[in-house]
Amino acid sequence: MKKGKGTSKKKIQKITGQAKVYINSTFNNTIVTVTDENGNVITWSSSGANGFKGSKKGTPFAAQIAAQKVAETAINIGAKRVSVLVNGGGPGREVAIRALQTAGLDIDEIRDITPIPHNGCRPRKLRRV
Repeated sequence: MKKGKGTSKKKIQKITGQAKVYINSTFNNTIVTVTDENGNVITWSSSGANGFKGSKKGTPFAAQIAAQKVAETAINIGAKRVSVLVNGGGPGREVAIRALQTAGLDIDEIRDITPIPHNGCRPRKLRRV
């Protein structure tokens, strides 16, 4: 006979020490991710996951809601001190950092990790007429 499948509980990971918060802010969406010191993802949220659709996903308000939701779960897990790494040039950058701060997280450092091209791509060949 087959044994019935038991219900398994989701493993809740506790953070001891410092966490990292990655804010990926593009012009179309804002994704906020909390990781532990080793880089393992603890929780995440985005503008689209919070019910915003279309062009409203790229707004600062949507980024604020996503950051608040992540901050709540991070505090429940045990994160108190975080270092924030911001990537991208969208409108939700500063608002997401401010939402993390007002939610009660202590921000140690804010670092911009947006990639900057040194010389860019090779240009197209000249058009001969």
